[in-house]
Amino acid sequence: MALDEPQRTNTSEQSAPAPAGNDASPKPSVMTRIGGFLPGIILCLAMGGVALAAARLLPGMSPLLITILLGALWRNLAPVPAVFGPGVAFSAKKLLRTGIVLLGFQLSLGAILALGPGVLAIVVLCVGVTFLATVWIGGRLGIELPQRLLIAAGFSICGAAAVAGAEGATRAKQDQVATAIGLVVLFGTLMIPLAPALGALLGLSETNIGVLIGASTHEVAQVVAAGGAVGATALSVAVTVKLARVVMLAPIMAGLSLYMSRKHNVEGGKKPPLIPLFVALFLVAMLTRTTGLLPESFLQLASTAQTILLAAAMFALGLGVHLKSIVKSGGRSLLLGLLSTLIILVIAVAGALLYSPMP
Repeated sequence: MALDEPQRTNTSEQSAPAPAGNDASPKPSVMTRIGGFLPGIILCLAMGGVALAAARLLPGMSPLLITILLGALWRNLAPVPAVFGPGVAFSAKKLLRTGIVLLGFQLSLGAILALGPGVLAIVVLCVGVTFLATVWIGGRLGIELPQRLLIAAGFSICGAAAVAGAEGATRAKQDQVATAIGLVVLFGTLMIPLAPALGALLGLSETNIGVLIGASTHEVAQVVAAGGAVGATALSVAVTVKLARVVMLAPIMAGLSLYMSRKHNVEGGKKPPLIPLFVALFLVAMLTRTTGLLPESFLQLASTAQTILLAAAMFALGLGVHLKSIVKSGGRSLLLGLLSTLIILVIAVAGALLYSPMP
């Protein structure tokens, strides 16, 4: 039995009305439920560990990118046993969101504000314009709202983590989430050689190339790979600029939740929270880091835990990347991903040129 079969069953069971009276079957015990999650969680954590080890042997490769690719390869080349289903679903959401919260400890408002108003303006424009333009173009292409919101979040903010963060607010289907993640992996990977090459072609300095990479590339892992290929200065600048984009996750998710809350208030049904809990905790972690009171040992531990959790979650998300689903969505989603990438790239290039004009 494949992994996606029990997911369809669970969806139908959740939507079915509860039986009347007190004759319903007793709920499984806590230990039984935990036991059902364990195989998938252990699998994801183990594959995350494999990716961490592989990343040390493959300079320039991020464990997050490796785990996504491993999950996608497994999903498309062989069936995934159903026993892993509950734990994989748990990892794709809960472990991912916990990793995002821990990511907040790697962000300091001081370091981001030190970029200066010019780079901050580039970040805001890249995220804001790309998000809105992607949603608008997706509507013109006839793509469903949840799908284009997921693509907009992933391509404008921080890749798969943003897609997963937007999943709850958009009420997207599993195949829509998988399609958005697949597109992020595809186009973000193409950006790894493209952004540095474009910066070199334009004659930008290493610092400016770092701005270009950080402002345009989708995943943090892909930014590290692209910046590292240029040099230490480009890598440092690129990661800082990219983390400034990650900070935009909070206001974008809050605005998205508010929009969907009003939408569902009209259409009926349970409203999504105004600010998802993991986004609020992400902000708390970032502000705590900004105080400078946290010891370096704690920050290092948080960084390691964040990498492990995100790697495990990326493997779980990779298991949801089904190429047939992307193909079934037609060329429209692929075209939207291409256009979204071109939009953010053009803004980033213009910003890098204007921020530090060539002598």
